Amino acid sequence: MISQNHKSGIRNPWLLGMVALVVLVLAVNSTFIWFATHNKSALVDREYKTKDRKTGEQVLSELGAQQALAWQTTIKKPKAIVLNVPTMYEISIVDSSGKPVSGKMEVEAYRAADASKDFTTVFKEVSAGGYQGYITFPLKGYWELHIHVTRGTEEFTVRTERFKVAEAS
Repeated sequence: MISQNHKSGIRNPWLLGMVALVVLVLAVNSTFIWFATHNKSALVDREYKTKDRKTGEQVLSELGAQQALAWQTTIKKPKAIVLNVPTMYEISIVDSSGKPVSGKMEVEAYRAADASKDFTTVFKEVSAGGYQGYITFPLKGYWELHIHVTRGTEEFTVRTERFKVAEAS
């Protein structure tokens, strides 16, 4: 047998193999620990205990204000959203009686995986209640749009469903 030929324990291939395996496992774990401490994920907000802390009454008040406005949004979605290509969005907003809502619109592109890549784009009002803007997504993956509309003192916010930004083919 191979291990019988080496009388010195330190030169035993089984011992050397076990030591090499332990060193390999420690190196891989050290690499994972380094990446975990140097690449901060945005999946969990670091200030989740204090940021936007509201009482139940404040949350209900804001929800009631949104429901009282009862504005309806229509978003003309692009067929395909490609990485680093300006994509045109058309959004129209009407109030509860069906009249167009004119005001100021900002659209926040939100990426759950990396908060440092979130950005806001101001949309132009091209017709009464009709807004238009271009958004260029810098990373592939899943994104959401948070639409904020302000008319005087009234504020309305709506979020889109998550969608995927693909690489150019």
